[in-house]
Amino acid sequence: MPQGSRTERVGEEFREILAEEIQKLKDPRVGFVTVTGVKVSPDLRHAWVYFTVFGEEKERAGTRAALRSATKHLRHELGRQVRLKVTPEIEFVEDDTVERGERIDRIIEQLHREERP
Repeated sequence: MPQGSRTERVGEEFREILAEEIQKLKDPRVGFVTVTGVKVSPDLRHAWVYFTVFGEEKERAGTRAALRSATKHLRHELGRQVRLKVTPEIEFVEDDTVERGERIDRIIEQLHREERP
């Protein structure tokens, strides 16, 4: 079986668990968070958790700080719910795909307006 499929399955399982556990966090800084994906290293020792958060920069910064603070707890929950030899180190990465897509849409729209006589 190809290595990629195992890391994808593990990443998806991590995504589901972390999405649920983040919603349970009591930290008031945690905003409306969506876990968009988890990329796992081939040796399963590192996991990059991609997320989006709704709100202005101040709320987003608070959520980033809250997730960093909760990393140890969330890693413990992963270890408790998933049977692996080693629980991976997790790192949270804000996913800016939606923002970039919106920016590209605005640029395309502006170009179309400029093309019209």
